[in-house]
Amino acid sequence: MSEAPAAQDADQDVLVVRQLSDGILRLTLNNPPANALSIAMMDALQAALDDAGSDGDVRVVVIAAAGKVFSAGHDLKELTAHRSDKDRGRAFFEQTMRQCSELMMTITRLPKPVIAEVDGLATAAGCQLVATCDLAICTDTSTFCTPGVNIGLFCSTPMVAVSRAAHRKQAMEMLLTGETIDASTAKEFGLVNRIVPREYLRTVSDKYASSIASKSALTLKIGKEAFYQQIERPLAEAYDYTAWVMTENMLARDAEEGISAFLEKRDPKWSDR
Repeated sequence: MSEAPAAQDADQDVLVVRQLSDGILRLTLNNPPANALSIAMMDALQAALDDAGSDGDVRVVVIAAAGKVFSAGHDLKELTAHRSDKDRGRAFFEQTMRQCSELMMTITRLPKPVIAEVDGLATAAGCQLVATCDLAICTDTSTFCTPGVNIGLFCSTPMVAVSRAAHRKQAMEMLLTGETIDASTAKEFGLVNRIVPREYLRTVSDKYASSIASKSALTLKIGKEAFYQQIERPLAEAYDYTAWVMTENMLARDAEEGISAFLEKRDPKWSDR
């Protein structure tokens, strides 16, 4: 895979640049400097994720961004422009928030793991995007915040993802103060998995993606769905559910192959079924 950022050679009019190599689909938000989650940007990212979900060649997705800002969240100019609508913007505001929520749910429901590759600021819905991804790797100069409280607009939808990724009181600290946190604090809070120097970001994210892409696609699909299903359930119900999942998983061809390969001390050959 090329080490150059995908967006460099791409048409600047393309809001989300797609690059597929060795089962890894790299989606680069390509509208710097803010990479705002405008309606158009969300449309483009939604379409790319929908395609990825049904594409058998895609085994893992990496979401990156061009420029110095990963994403500044919703486009406030776009939102403000609709205050002159007859309903003072209500319909457009509702469309924006619902569309963003659906985008985040798509990431959670996608049958392939999604990694956020962050270099720069991730704020408001941009921070929500990072928190929603299954894994997040960032540079040591990346920063994160949910600053809505500072402008009279509490980050309520970002709160859903942030409060599920970070510890409760630390999520509330971000939401109530609106203050920007650095990469180490974000890792401490639980928003990111790894912090690396900028020059190693692509290498590390590719390493994680390649490792995941080498697994059975069926097993990853089963595991990701089970993770998000069980985490919202009471303990006993979670165990009942996951016991059923593991039974069904044991009956899959890939589980039979994987266990046989382990016992026979050889590499498994996945059929993704």
